Amino acid sequence: MNAPVTIELADASFGWHGHAALKSVSGRFAAGGMTAVVGPNGAGKSTLIKGIMGVLRPMAGSVRISGAGRSELAWLPQAAELDRSFPVSVLDLVAMGAWRRVGGWRRYAYQELDRCMDALETVGMADAAGRGVDALSGGQMQRALFARMLVQDAPVLLLDEPFAAVDSHTADDLMALLCGLHGQGRTVIAVLHDLDLVRDHFPECLLLSGSVVAWGDTEETLNDAHLKRARQWHAESHA
Repeated sequence: MNAPVTIELADASFGWHGHAALKSVSGRFAAGGMTAVVGPNGAGKSTLIKGIMGVLRPMAGSVRISGAGRSELAWLPQAAELDRSFPVSVLDLVAMGAWRRVGGWRRYAYQELDRCMDALETVGMADAAGRGVDALSGGQMQRALFARMLVQDAPVLLLDEPFAAVDSHTADDLMALLCGLHGQGRTVIAVLHDLDLVRDHFPECLLLSGSVVAWGDTEETLNDAHLKRARQWHAESHA
């Protein structure tokens, strides 16, 4: 794992076709933090992650990433955004995590393949290495994506609804893995809906509703007043 990376947003707004879905975000994700991003549907949570990753350019303001920049970020997108009809094996999917080290056209050394198999073993998917991703269940696909993230070995992990549409056993396993990665000093930023899960495992929380409602200590951020304000802003923006 490389040197610590911080992410700073200064009055950053993101959106599409001239419409800002998320406005005026200012704040800092400190190196080694573990932050949940929460809010109503359409609050701008996934938009924020895509803005940090550079998929969306800021319509206003800026995003600053210290160190080597976005090459130090690992992104686990929503499963619904992935094309699972593409003919690729589970091992090939996981090996994509090594592209930053290997490059797109070089042959993978045995060391990298061993790393991929170790990652699959960690997530309980070693016996599925040769299967096509189109044959995986939702939970198996998430495990494979976590394995790809392990192979990438980045200091910052961004996850967009990593536990959506998976069974409770898989969610518990992956949450434990995520906590272990944070314990190694990695920065974790995760979009989540389960507020009980957030309160149990995430010391810091960012509450969005088209803009920042609150950002800081989880218990303070998720107090009744802030949650009510988030619902009100959401209702007003969709009236």
